[in-house]
Amino acid sequence: MNFFSYLKDKLLLIVLSMFSAISIEILLIPYDINIIVRLYILFSIFFAFIVGILVEYFIKRNYYNDLNIKLNELKDKYLISELIDIPDFCEGKILKGVVEEAGKSMLENVNVYKHLQDDYKEYIELWIHEIKIPISASKMIIENNKTSVTKSIDEELDKIENYTEQALYYARSNTAEKDYLIKKYNLKEIINQAILKNTNSFVNSKISLEMNDLDIEVYTDSKWSVFIVNQIIQNSIKYSSRKITIFKKELKENVVLYIKDDGLGISKGDLDRVFEKGFTGENGRIIGKKSTGIGLYLCKKLCDKLRIGLQISSKKGEGTEVRIIFPKGSYTSFSK
Repeated sequence: MNFFSYLKDKLLLIVLSMFSAISIEILLIPYDINIIVRLYILFSIFFAFIVGILVEYFIKRNYYNDLNIKLNELKDKYLISELIDIPDFCEGKILKGVVEEAGKSMLENVNVYKHLQDDYKEYIELWIHEIKIPISASKMIIENNKTSVTKSIDEELDKIENYTEQALYYARSNTAEKDYLIKKYNLKEIINQAILKNTNSFVNSKISLEMNDLDIEVYTDSKWSVFIVNQIIQNSIKYSSRKITIFKKELKENVVLYIKDDGLGISKGDLDRVFEKGFTGENGRIIGKKSTGIGLYLCKKLCDKLRIGLQISSKKGEGTEVRIIFPKGSYTSFSK
């Protein structure tokens, strides 16, 4: 709180006080009053006024400075009304009341939108579970009526199934901690489940798969980890030309899972942005390989929730390597 700004706000009061003091002196002229007494009256008026101004300034300055400090230190600034002390001056009490009412109204509005968001999320999850039923039924019909046409339809159904799964995990990603259980799982079983989801894609794309020494236990959630690995494998298939290699390296505190392909690779300019929501880059705009830019974004978001490391390196035209870093215990170190 700046003193000169405070005086500027009090300018009208200062002018009126000076006018009052001068008026008193003028009115005392006709009376035979000692000059010392008259000066004392004038001095007393100005002294009392200055002391009052200074005391009020320091009270308000200390209060508002303390308020600013608390606001700057507070992460959730909308909670400032809970930390405001009851001031000793009238306008401060009015300010506290206004802030409290504003905060209360804001929380009520947030709760309304939160309930709307929860309802929408619940509907999306229900819709996804319902849509899986006709997808599964369609796959069973195709299995019993195999032709070149139904084979193509089956490929498109795989894509639909993947997009619905993406939507489900996207809807749950903000509350992932309510839907996972961290414990020991065999890494090979997680990889096998993800590969099983992509059997048709491997066969149809004529891409070879090489897996080496994946039999090891890691701390993670199986369901979420299968989804993450699945998304990365699908990306490798989409942009790979001949071969995908999956292997692991065991470090002191963690296990690093490597998923490498020999496909298009990622340009240096795009590499730092691959985990951004909706970012597709050069490869995502290639005809016949359109991308939503959601897969890797979701992978990164879920890895952060699960305390799993996710790293990527690539060179244009030389393929891509993704590293998923699983902890071997309760403490995670993301060193390579």
